[in-house]
Amino acid sequence: MRIGEVALPTGGAGGIAAGVAAWAGSAPLRALVGHFGGDWPGGDLAAVLAALDDFSARHWDFRGGRERPDAREPAFDPATAGLVLATAAALGMVHPAAPPRSGYAHAVVLGGLAHACQRRVAYAAHLLRTGTRVAGEVAVLGSFRPLSEAECRALASAGVAPCDTEVAALDAAVRREFGVTAPAEEDGHDSGHPHHSWSSRTYRPGGGPPVRVLAAPSSDPARRRAHTADTQRFWAEHVRLRAGEPVLVVTAPIYVPFQHCDALRTLAVPYGCGVDTVGVDPALPDLAGLPEPTLTPGRYLQEIRSAIRSLRALHATLG
Repeated sequence: MRIGEVALPTGGAGGIAAGVAAWAGSAPLRALVGHFGGDWPGGDLAAVLAALDDFSARHWDFRGGRERPDAREPAFDPATAGLVLATAAALGMVHPAAPPRSGYAHAVVLGGLAHACQRRVAYAAHLLRTGTRVAGEVAVLGSFRPLSEAECRALASAGVAPCDTEVAALDAAVRREFGVTAPAEEDGHDSGHPHHSWSSRTYRPGGGPPVRVLAAPSSDPARRRAHTADTQRFWAEHVRLRAGEPVLVVTAPIYVPFQHCDALRTLAVPYGCGVDTVGVDPALPDLAGLPEPTLTPGRYLQEIRSAIRSLRALHATLG
């Protein structure tokens, strides 16, 4: 976290609850709501989070149930665009930060769009090469979500062999970045439907921790594919996560707040482990040649909404 950024929730249940209140009630978020014509909600924290969820649904939801690449991009005047970007920076969604600890029990790399899969795996490999210690395993988490044509083109432009799913893109990145060719262990279940199926492939690079590529099933297969919380929960059950074990989560800076809160809800609260979440540093030479996402004011607003929804789910878990 940089000086001036709003701190994310951390610690035990009491610290997490205080962190949720501080982030949700922060001055940058209040100013953003006011700029879009909203009055700050009253009531207890649950009521405030519910009202922010509703407000963001009306003003900052550009996906409408679609995947992120299919979201519409709103047109903003320069002042609004500038405020959105400044708010995103203040909320810790723009600038990368190094892991706050030198060692972790496990590292978790979150999947996403195909280009993000490549960049996050590459960043995790960079962290291990440059001194971040992982005593357990590196878990690379995704699902059997089919890749779009645009994602396939992005992979081809980066010289990645054709992949048809998110987990295949993650697997290709692991093979390349960790210098492995075949898994040492494989497990899974093919149900004939991507929302129900799962797979686990564990690689054992020389001189480093094992790397597991895991595709999770959906917890609501009738309605949707597996999402971030599903993959984290599924992995924790497989690895038998223990209380007190610190876990490093690797994602992109824009997703740090929402995915950190998801990790607190699915890992820290039920298992009592510590969670640090970091975003990929785009300036690293290790990432040269890998496709970079285009981040716009609309994208940032969408993920501020994601963070609000994740905070609300986390708060509900705390009771």
